Amino acid sequence: MLEVRRLRLLRELEIRGTLAGVAEALHLSPSSVSQQLALLEKEVGVPLLRKAGRGVRLTPQAEILAEHAAAVLDRLELAEAEMAASLEEATGSVRLAVFQSAALALMPQTLTALAESHPRLRVTMTQSEPESALRETWAREFDLVVAEQYPEHAAPWLPELDRVDLTTDEIRLAVPPDGPWSRVRTIDDAAGAAWVMEPGGVASRHFAEQACRRSGFEPDVRYETADLQAQIRLIESGNAVALLPDLLWLGRSPSVGLRRLAARPRRTIFTSARRASARQPGVRAVRESLAGVVARLESTS
Repeated sequence: MLEVRRLRLLRELEIRGTLAGVAEALHLSPSSVSQQLALLEKEVGVPLLRKAGRGVRLTPQAEILAEHAAAVLDRLELAEAEMAASLEEATGSVRLAVFQSAALALMPQTLTALAESHPRLRVTMTQSEPESALRETWAREFDLVVAEQYPEHAAPWLPELDRVDLTTDEIRLAVPPDGPWSRVRTIDDAAGAAWVMEPGGVASRHFAEQACRRSGFEPDVRYETADLQAQIRLIESGNAVALLPDLLWLGRSPSVGLRRLAARPRRTIFTSARRASARQPGVRAVRESLAGVVARLESTS
């Protein structure tokens, strides 16, 4: 009988690509990972790793075994979820990844609601960009992710993850409350303005750049920050314009001018969990609390 913990190491190596990456993810030493994989080779009787420069690669036989290891790990996780689902109370821990605007708008009330309704459930939250958070959830770094999808910029699809839509919000042009750029009404009007955007490589930046280019200009991005509160302060002070989602203002009044875009683009906010663990009471409890908070905030907006 093959050792499940060693199979997991092989699966982690397939995902992460290096022994050091596996060691860091599982809080082990690289030498320990190497020793366990050597024992797994002896168990199966065929080479599993071959040298590739300074690193290693999986042999074809190791790739076959890693595929089966993924199925075994999913089945074990499903068994744990079904056992836990037979209990009424959500306990244990849920590791949650969330992007910034959702963290600001939704998580304070969600965590408060969970503390009241499920006091024995421990929720940890990490701010993470959706693209990386989805992959890390697939790789078992997180149990649940709150992610976003911008128009014409599909979020990654990973077959082991489910997807439950939470809400949508409109994306608008945010302008200063006063000063010369306060008179901006459309993206076309903002061709000469200074822009603040998130750093390159994320969906919101791609969407904003494409919106400007469709209007016939390259945006003058003078300020880059992933901190949306910093973006708002730059707009409030008259230093920039930006494209911002309505979720930022859920439950509070906007402090900047908001201009509706002609196409009225909407962003989709959704949650994803591994299908094998989606029935865990803790995961279900977090999802239910998030949905409840969104419904309450939307009803008062």
